[in-house]
Amino acid sequence: MIDLGRAGAVDRPDGEGRAGGGACDDRIRFTLALEAGRIAAIRFGADACPAATAAAAWLAGEAEGRSLLGAARLGSQAAHAACWIAGARLGCIEVAVDAFHAALGDAVVRGARVPGGGRLAVAMSGGVDSAVALAEAPGDAFGITLRLWIDPLAPDAERACCAPGSVRRARDLCHARGLPHVSLDLRDAFRTRIVAPFVAGYEAGETPNPCTSCNGSFRLHELVTVAERLGADRVRTGHYARIVEIDGVPLVARGEDREKDQSYMLARVPPDVLARLEFPLGRRTKPEVRARAASLGLAAAGARESQEVCFLGGGDYRSFLHRYGSGAGDGAIEDEAGRELGRHAGVAGFTPGQRRGIGVSAAEPLYVLRTEPDRNAIVVAPLRRLGTRSVALRDVVMHRERRRVEAKLRYRSPAVAATLLGDGEKRTLALERALFAVAPGQTAALYEGDAVVGCGTIARAVPDDDGLVL
Repeated sequence: MIDLGRAGAVDRPDGEGRAGGGACDDRIRFTLALEAGRIAAIRFGADACPAATAAAAWLAGEAEGRSLLGAARLGSQAAHAACWIAGARLGCIEVAVDAFHAALGDAVVRGARVPGGGRLAVAMSGGVDSAVALAEAPGDAFGITLRLWIDPLAPDAERACCAPGSVRRARDLCHARGLPHVSLDLRDAFRTRIVAPFVAGYEAGETPNPCTSCNGSFRLHELVTVAERLGADRVRTGHYARIVEIDGVPLVARGEDREKDQSYMLARVPPDVLARLEFPLGRRTKPEVRARAASLGLAAAGARESQEVCFLGGGDYRSFLHRYGSGAGDGAIEDEAGRELGRHAGVAGFTPGQRRGIGVSAAEPLYVLRTEPDRNAIVVAPLRRLGTRSVALRDVVMHRERRRVEAKLRYRSPAVAATLLGDGEKRTLALERALFAVAPGQTAALYEGDAVVGCGTIARAVPDDDGLVL
């Protein structure tokens, strides 16, 4: 029989979680109090069907007295088995489990600590890469998933690695191995620190890369910070990159699979964070990882992957900017002499090198040369005018000081040999060959061999006076 004696609420809780939905439109709330990393008291409130209510009561009874990580082993399948009710839907029980884990995660976000150490944390997304990273982890590992803000009007929010469905899949993967899983709701902080600068960057006429910023100053930093509080001095992720040491300093390096290499996206991760990370897939190819997942019988073996900006949820960034940007509308499309060639519906939706969507005709194809938000204007030119051999950088950080580097200026663009001129946070890249459509706001990853020795933000591309011959 399920004990309903823990219905109610904890005064001044150390953690609180809510969830709702399911076929019965259930609403569940948990509050808990911690003492020395253990759950001293936990209470639940339910406006829900019998199955969800029974699951909430069972979770509270099982969790009280356990360590926080011990409670984080409790999941949907165990609750469903313990609270079997004829005709009960697993989705109803999952609402209770979601609320329960939200309370555990909230306690961690508030600063809860777990005694002991020597554990390994695995960053979980619910996809095949993190599933293999977890499956090959030692038995004292636990999973962490960050729930980040996603556009509520996105066409397919579940495509994102931080969507509710992804959190559940990651949790189920951990529980299938009997391992704890902790999910952290960082939606507000993510929207403030990553999404808002993304919108502001486009409004300023730049083309920001939110993924390099997120990895460099938010996601991985939060993971290692939380992992330390939960007794883990290392965090394993499913990135296709390696970590190498140069002069005793850990640096990101290219992964073995050049098609999947994510070193560019990790270029901003500082060495002190890298020292706490493991990239076990860095020497494997994607097909090898999928084959490994299949051999282990992992449900994620055939999971689709998403490579777009996570908070867009499969949507177009121009539509997103229209909803969340300044809304500056109709303006002029001009050539370099200032002659109006057409009109545009919003300057924030254009980036250097763009050809599609310009909507003007000319004797030769025209591309966006630059945007001028102050005038709400777009300047277009033939492709030869978009070439540059000189790129000004700002916010430069060098992990190892070098003059001769290979510069990668977009994720999918090839690296080009260059000389780094100047010192400090503002420097110039002198490129050995011309690059086209270099976009201010993008990340410049600077390599020596396979290792990222520094990075910066593109401030502007200096066009050749007479253009470049193609």
